[in-house]
Amino acid sequence: MIEDEPVLRLDALAMVEQAGFEGIEALDVDDAIRTLETRPDIRIVYMDLDMPRGVQGIELAAAIRDRWPPIEIILTAATFSRENLSLPVRAEFFAKPFRRSDAVATMQRMMEGHA
Repeated sequence: MIEDEPVLRLDALAMVEQAGFEGIEALDVDDAIRTLETRPDIRIVYMDLDMPRGVQGIELAAAIRDRWPPIEIILTAATFSRENLSLPVRAEFFAKPFRRSDAVATMQRMMEGHA
């Protein structure tokens, strides 16, 4: 999961673990890319689109889709809406605030295709 806000990162980690998965934290885009390059077992990337320092989260999501096609992507943001985004193929979007149960169900559905 890619989340730069510590409290939100801990909350997202708890949600991922609630869904029955191991959570791997990335603090920023560079950390996420390094992790993806060294962990071929990653199947879902959960990321906040509200990235610091001018990085466009949607561009990172598109790069993940291009470079690691089997990875499923869940995107979230407080400052974007689904209508304003051009989502990568097989990416899901949740506007904040969202129901954790919806995100957990989405993760579980995504993993059914990787079983």
